Amino acid sequence: MADPSSYRPRPGEIPDSPGVYRFRDEHRRVIYVGKAKSLRQRLANYFQDLAGLHPRTRSMVTTAASVEWTVVSTEVEALQLEYSWIKEYDPRFNVKYRDDKSYPYLAVTMNEQFPRVQVMRGHKKKGVRYFGPYAHAWAIRDTVDLLLRVFPVRTCSAGVFKNAARTGRPCLLGYIDKCSAPCVDRISPEDHRELADEFCDFMAGRTGTYLRRLETLMAEAAEDMEYERAARLRDDIGALKKAMEKNAVVLADATDADLIAVAEDELEAAVQIFHVRGGRVRGQRGWVTDKVEEITTGALVEHALQQLYGEETGDAVPREVLVPALPDPVEPVQEWLTRRRGSGVSLRVPQRGDKKALMETVQRNAQQALVLHKTKRASDLTTRSRALEEIADALGLDSAPLRIECYDISHLQGDDVVASMVVFEDGLARKSEYRRFQIKGFRGQDDVRSMHEVITRRFRRYLADKERTGEWTDGAEGTGDTAPDGLTEPPASTLTEDDGRPKRFAYPPQLVVVDGGAPQVAAARRALDELGIDDIAVCGLAKRLEEVWLPGDDDPVVLPRTSEGLYLLQRVRDEAHRFAITYQRAKRAKRFRAGPLDDVPGLGETRKHALIKHFGSVKRLRSATIDQICEVPGVGRKTAETIVAALAQAVPAGPAVNTATGEIMEDVEEPGETAGSPGEPVSAGVPDERRGQET
Repeated sequence: MADPSSYRPRPGEIPDSPGVYRFRDEHRRVIYVGKAKSLRQRLANYFQDLAGLHPRTRSMVTTAASVEWTVVSTEVEALQLEYSWIKEYDPRFNVKYRDDKSYPYLAVTMNEQFPRVQVMRGHKKKGVRYFGPYAHAWAIRDTVDLLLRVFPVRTCSAGVFKNAARTGRPCLLGYIDKCSAPCVDRISPEDHRELADEFCDFMAGRTGTYLRRLETLMAEAAEDMEYERAARLRDDIGALKKAMEKNAVVLADATDADLIAVAEDELEAAVQIFHVRGGRVRGQRGWVTDKVEEITTGALVEHALQQLYGEETGDAVPREVLVPALPDPVEPVQEWLTRRRGSGVSLRVPQRGDKKALMETVQRNAQQALVLHKTKRASDLTTRSRALEEIADALGLDSAPLRIECYDISHLQGDDVVASMVVFEDGLARKSEYRRFQIKGFRGQDDVRSMHEVITRRFRRYLADKERTGEWTDGAEGTGDTAPDGLTEPPASTLTEDDGRPKRFAYPPQLVVVDGGAPQVAAARRALDELGIDDIAVCGLAKRLEEVWLPGDDDPVVLPRTSEGLYLLQRVRDEAHRFAITYQRAKRAKRFRAGPLDDVPGLGETRKHALIKHFGSVKRLRSATIDQICEVPGVGRKTAETIVAALAQAVPAGPAVNTATGEIMEDVEEPGETAGSPGEPVSAGVPDERRGQET
């Protein structure tokens, strides 16, 4: 635990101007980002008597080891920079709203030739119009099913669309008139896009004009005694009204607004957002956050606005945003929202009328969400804390292991030997820091040597990062391998003063867990000792009896079966096992898909596909002459000679045998070719899982 006075800036160093500040820990990782109208006044608040600080603020300043700041011209610039750095560094002590689900949107892909209506989750894409979010995907599908009667827009995937175009037959929706079937040219691209635009206009709330137009057409059809057409229009109107009824009318003046409510206690806060478009609730979402600092409701609202609109522009930012409390000061936030939208945005607290009544409804939803979250979450927090304490007690650690790394080795009878590293922080998986290794120091099956190699490579990188940043200057043997072979991801970036996000292997764990017993544990401990690392604990978890092994102990530590600590170790071990096997299977599948053309130097995927497409199979390519191969676009004579030489050296696949009849299949195909459609490589086969056991 650091003493804040050890890194407190000297008087007069901090400027009295707007800016953004960053607290870093001893590993130079950014742990908190904040903004201030006056950096001098704000930072002075962190360096007062620790007893007067909020408990979580006190935890932050004692975890930090340094503070730095950047001066900007205005508070709006400070707000923008704060948001950018929070997104970039993901500081552990900043307010981060946790969404327990990925809310679905109704999306219309206007960036395609034939726009498609579909359910989408995740990040928004350019050129796609979004409506929502909705609480459930089935609500979107019900709405779309009603609207397709009136707006028969394409809803099929690209594969279905291409297959229908190839066969000349539309899908079922095309036959029942719920799709205009652009795949078979029943409608032109221009008319289909106009149909998609009408669909978007209706979903955006411009419903009255369209309904009145349909009612006029229905009346005209009835006057002309076109009763069947009038009946269809009547049913279309009914379908549209039914779709509209799914979103209750809440505001009579066709308001476009977002309503944000906050429910909070001393430790956590829940935020609920209602998206109102055209006077109707078009979407709803909610977040929950830990209050890692002493923070007001207005500041929580400000963070929620950053989360909501930080990536949005144009109409995605509504004209009106209603909140329970205004940020202090409110002017920079309002100006920031106006810039995001491109026109004026009203940010205010509703005082009376329908909008205040709706805000009360949103507030009740936020309160209920907080209660529900605490009911589900309280036991999880308590359980994880108890699990970490039990592990510390069982292994004799000085403190709870907040960062745990687990390693596992996987192979199939000694082939494709790989290793995995998974990371758990505060008892939760941190998948962004998972790593995979190829074992290249030797060939064959030896889990102990493999474990020693992986641990050595991982912590060499850790020591190398410390040496580059100046954090570790005593020197150590074996730190020369700064880019070990076999890493499946790009090498780590060098840490600099301006880079607060060191990658790959920069942070040490408090506990290393290996999947295995005493031999694997001894190998891991030996690797750490050879590197001069003695402040990281090591243990192993054996599968057979779930025993915990410690280095140098003849007998294992046996945790009770009901122990939360044992359960956490099992989860960590099982996750490492899953991650390793997934990688090993992927490597094995890639190896079995390999064909003789893969060994031709300088021959890429495009030209391989062109060769197979031209000749139909590797077998026919093998019998082709150099001049015939030169006829393939992109293949010169030198490349053709190389291909002929490589295929002459490769051993052709043996004939296949029908095991039922004993018949020899003459026209056997080789890896890298297809039976029915030349030009698309397929797998040569899948290994029989009974030949060997994966570990």
